[in-house]
Amino acid sequence: MNANNPFTPGYLDLHRTGELKRRAEEAVSRLSHCAVCAQVCKVNRLEEETGVCRTGRLAIVSSYGQHYGEESVLVGTGGSGTIFFANCNLACVFCQNYDISAWGAGQEVTSRQLAEMMLNLQARGCHNINLVSPSHVVPQILEALVLAADDGLELPLVYNTGGYDALPTLELLEGIVDIYMPDFKFADDEIGEQLAGAARYSTVAKAAIQKMHHQVGDLVIDNTGVAHRGLMLRHLVMPNRLEDTRKITEFIATEVSPDTYVNVMGQYRPAHLARRYPELARPLKRSEHHTAMDIAREAGLHRLAR
Repeated sequence: MNANNPFTPGYLDLHRTGELKRRAEEAVSRLSHCAVCAQVCKVNRLEEETGVCRTGRLAIVSSYGQHYGEESVLVGTGGSGTIFFANCNLACVFCQNYDISAWGAGQEVTSRQLAEMMLNLQARGCHNINLVSPSHVVPQILEALVLAADDGLELPLVYNTGGYDALPTLELLEGIVDIYMPDFKFADDEIGEQLAGAARYSTVAKAAIQKMHHQVGDLVIDNTGVAHRGLMLRHLVMPNRLEDTRKITEFIATEVSPDTYVNVMGQYRPAHLARRYPELARPLKRSEHHTAMDIAREAGLHRLAR
């Protein structure tokens, strides 16, 4: 067992029984008529047809490494082992990582190369494997995970997603993902489509978050302050959109769990195409972030990241 993580991730049991390999094969087969994420493009990615995510048979990785900029419960002393997947199933007009998400900066990797990245991060002492923007490459991740588990991977998996996830894909991930970390930005479907290119964004995100919580429960943190299982949620506070914060935090507190670990994020700035939208063309005010934190507490949430 890895000294930096004394807990056994769920995928190891599935690997021993062959179920992990079966799910990986099932996920890959779904690329032929792709509905892996909630965009449901129905293209044949096995034949290099591409949809919204502009990703074919192989995943594209922008970078990977030992990351200390995540929430403290992921970072601990050894860092979070982040793998940044290029392209995205969202098209947020304000994305701060637009060179990765919109421009696709990165290199295609085989399942063996992706597995080696996971094993390298474990060898460097990371507490987890943090899969950033994984929604469109779940089949490729599962293929690599089988190989990595063969070679001794035993770190928990963090599914670090924009929240636009398909329920059938989340069902494949049950017992495999240890920590779900969705970002829930907009409470309004129409705004989600306008600003993130995601039809029914809020409706999809709500169902996905409830599914995630059903699978892993509230976040469990060990006595060293490191998380090893559960749901943690991010909410990026947007200028002029505090009503979204109110609706989202009330939904989390009443329809998911008041014990949900939530990071109310105040680092919005007008990146990428945001200056084309007057309501998004300025940074978030400190007072808006303070108000958002108060709104979250008023909703009944008490596990707020600092």
